[in-house]
Amino acid sequence: MAAHMTPEEFRRYGRQVVDWIADYQEKIGSYPVLSQARPGDVLASLPAHPPEKGEGFEAVLADLDRVVMPGITHWQHPSFFAYFPTGASGPSILGDLLSAGLGVQGMLWATSPACTELETRVLDWFAELLGLPDRFRSDGPGGGVIQDSASGAALAAVIAALHRADGGAAGRDGIARRHTLYVSSQTHSSLEKAARIAGIGAANVRVVGVDPVTLAMDPAHLDALLAEDAAAGALPVMVCATVGTTSTTAVDPVPAIGEVCRRHGVWLHVDAAYAGVAAVCPELRDVNDGVAEYADSYATNPHKWLLTNFDCTAMWVADRGPLVSALSILPEYLRNRASDSGEVIDYRDWQVPLGRRFRALKLWSVIRWYGAEGLREHVRTGVRLAAGLASRIAADPAFVLLEEPRLGLVCFRPRWDGLDGAEADRATLRVMERLNASGDLYLTHTKVGGRVLLRVAIGAAGTTDAHVDAAWRRIREETAALS
Repeated sequence: MAAHMTPEEFRRYGRQVVDWIADYQEKIGSYPVLSQARPGDVLASLPAHPPEKGEGFEAVLADLDRVVMPGITHWQHPSFFAYFPTGASGPSILGDLLSAGLGVQGMLWATSPACTELETRVLDWFAELLGLPDRFRSDGPGGGVIQDSASGAALAAVIAALHRADGGAAGRDGIARRHTLYVSSQTHSSLEKAARIAGIGAANVRVVGVDPVTLAMDPAHLDALLAEDAAAGALPVMVCATVGTTSTTAVDPVPAIGEVCRRHGVWLHVDAAYAGVAAVCPELRDVNDGVAEYADSYATNPHKWLLTNFDCTAMWVADRGPLVSALSILPEYLRNRASDSGEVIDYRDWQVPLGRRFRALKLWSVIRWYGAEGLREHVRTGVRLAAGLASRIAADPAFVLLEEPRLGLVCFRPRWDGLDGAEADRATLRVMERLNASGDLYLTHTKVGGRVLLRVAIGAAGTTDAHVDAAWRRIREETAALS
């Protein structure tokens, strides 16, 4: 039997791994952004059966370059403009390494007090950095928790809202009547998934209309749907307002939506997965207008724009009672004196899984390394680069800009004079495919008003003016080649 890795062996191989990561970061710009692997390529490079005897870590490191790297799309590449950014800064990686090294399972305060109390303090810090209300702080009725993703936060919010709406009947007896959840056509698909998992059902996810120009949720239509459903005997559970939609970073009017929710007594969840972290900059704090007054729960992702590697979603609730009551189950084997005292937080009661990693270490590391000033500078750089790209697109008669961006996402399309809508959309997608296949950059697309738009999401730590300039040049070249 292979011996356990000794501390000395761990030191030796650990240095090699850290050096490998540092080398990768230095040369990341030399890789094709999008993996050039075809389906099955990585599988074909892997043995069909596991090794009978241990092979040592040298073989793992060798196969990292031979097998794994050809199948990697480089999310930290300075020309990665697809989806939204996902931060993996040095301090975050080291914080995650410390978490892995400690190997903590932080389900209860008692299983590692530091895991719980550091998370509590870091979420209070983060709420302060974003200008969130005092009722989200841990020393009040609410508090913050780190979830795995905005999808996990949405599910936790739905479960808490359901518990508050029916007094816990659904959790105890199952759903016995129609319950409804409210989103817009621009809301992330995770909300429908949460409705399915929670037993509300996809058919009871009500889609609220949006403003045709801004794509923001229409509060008047929401009001009408809530009244209509309640009159028909349904129990409205939750409304999700989005701050920075995935498609175009549209911002729903949270103050007006909050007023509607308050009149109808419905839980308001604010999904600010991408855009919420922009509030570290005082001049961008209006993205969270209405949150302080109306939000029952709120989530944003440091693992997108704020230099913290996946997974790390910050979620706050104004009142922790419904969340904890809905999710707390205490078998005998988890009982302990600290939990019974009521003086500690057990974060197992704030999430769907029982187990949890020490995620707070990486967010703590990022905040302490960069400080508020460094975090603001990173966000402001992304905003500045996006604004510069948008100005060039708007000035070019061969392109159509959706709107001037406020954050880091730019949406636009080639004009394609002489082509009808369907032909133009096919040509736009062809441009995107050619650009992505080139390895020079990576874009995604969306549809607005029935037309295909290209998305350029700026926010990687290494992205500079030169990378944005090069991307714009390549976009123009491929568009001209197909015109």
